[in-house]
Amino acid sequence: MLAFGLCVLAGCAGVAQAAPVLSQIGQSRRILEGSTPLIMQVDPASVRESARAEAVAEGMDTSDNLLGDMAGARVWMFLHGITFDLHEVDELWGNVSGGLSRGPAYTGVTMPTLTVDMEKLVGLRGGTFNISALQIHGRSISQDRLSVFNPVSGFEADRSTRLFELWYQQSLLHGKLDVRVGQQDLDTEFMITSYGSLFLNANFGWPMAPSNNLYAGGPSWPLASPAVRLRYRPTDSLTALFVAADDNPPGNQSNSLPIQDGGNPADPTNQNTNNASGTRFNMGTGALLMAEVDYALSLPLGHGGRRGLPGQYKLGGLYDTARFPNYSYDRQGRPLGLYPQDAGNSVPGWLRGNWMVYGVVDQMVWRSATSPGRSLGVFARATGNGGDRNAIAFAVDAGLDLKAPFAGRDNDTLGLGGGMGRATYGQRRFDRNTHAIEQGNEALVELTYQAQVTPWCVLQPDFQYVIAPSGGIYAPGTHHRVGNEVVFGLHSSVSF
Repeated sequence: MLAFGLCVLAGCAGVAQAAPVLSQIGQSRRILEGSTPLIMQVDPASVRESARAEAVAEGMDTSDNLLGDMAGARVWMFLHGITFDLHEVDELWGNVSGGLSRGPAYTGVTMPTLTVDMEKLVGLRGGTFNISALQIHGRSISQDRLSVFNPVSGFEADRSTRLFELWYQQSLLHGKLDVRVGQQDLDTEFMITSYGSLFLNANFGWPMAPSNNLYAGGPSWPLASPAVRLRYRPTDSLTALFVAADDNPPGNQSNSLPIQDGGNPADPTNQNTNNASGTRFNMGTGALLMAEVDYALSLPLGHGGRRGLPGQYKLGGLYDTARFPNYSYDRQGRPLGLYPQDAGNSVPGWLRGNWMVYGVVDQMVWRSATSPGRSLGVFARATGNGGDRNAIAFAVDAGLDLKAPFAGRDNDTLGLGGGMGRATYGQRRFDRNTHAIEQGNEALVELTYQAQVTPWCVLQPDFQYVIAPSGGIYAPGTHHRVGNEVVFGLHSSVSF
């Protein structure tokens, strides 16, 4: 609770651009003209990316770090191309109604990151090296007290001390193309909604469908996979992304699905079962292929020289080459779960491959004429996929952000968002076959306020209301549905 207390490719000359290559988060912030949240809450890596000021050729600013320039060490490292970040995220949560039980929970993450500008250090132009680690502590309120498709916090994870990311990135074609190779977390670059990243519920980060459908949630926080990522930006308004990654960071044999009776009861998300240290570098399962196209535009405001309202629009999809359990039929082709007296009928068949498509919209819809920093942005995101091998068929989330809601609070953001996910027809058929309650839709509403308390500390009180948790399932050992949940939280983010 520390934060609460402290409230190769190319090395020749000419291949890199003059200015630093922006991250996807940095690029979106520039496109949306700084109207995005001060801290983007997708995961600890996004906290780091959004909190880090873009480096400039001359000097650096350490006022947004609690430890300042660390007696000159930070400045010395910066001059040699080395940037050290240390972020602490802490959360207190309380369930006051519904769910499995009422009460509080605490979760926290410490994330050290070392980034090296290879040109400054050894003269390799356009090269960047990155390594980060995670120390995850506390307990998950969603696992202990709730029963939900997605956790109420994107920072909940199994307790561990683990390697997170380890990659090298090379810029080419004067910054229009960059290639990243190594252990990567994909949810800071793919499927991001910049305005939606204000919210704390995990659904607004890595969406509900891949979190529930891919093995251990795929290469997303707190897991990373060996991957090769290409990013091409032919113009300021157009970006194309492609990645080939291992689909299953821990190398799990079970997808932790009820139909498989699988997984480790002490580790329901299977994040730690085979790879608690994050150093397995699994490449023995399927390949996860993802592609995305981002387009930026400004809505016209008529004549008079006023700027248009910026927006960013994304289309993408993924394909996983691995085998997935069949929700509908067993290994003999009979309806799965329909004959409980036959043990073989409880073993699903296997299906090759999995897919998902998605779309994301981030659009500023209003900007104050008298207070330039005040603006209103809206977002929407939708995902869809097949239903015979997945738990979630489709999901949507949407909401709005009001930046600088009060005078003198230019870096604060007030947000209202909501989301919904639906169980697949395969899951519902299995429920019927086994005489269980048939799962339907889970919906949520979140109201949150992100406040910059100091240049290095952000506090965020949060309220969530979850409707029909896990699609309306029964509480364990009862014939009563899990009640709608009222959850309050307080989140802090400190940059050391």
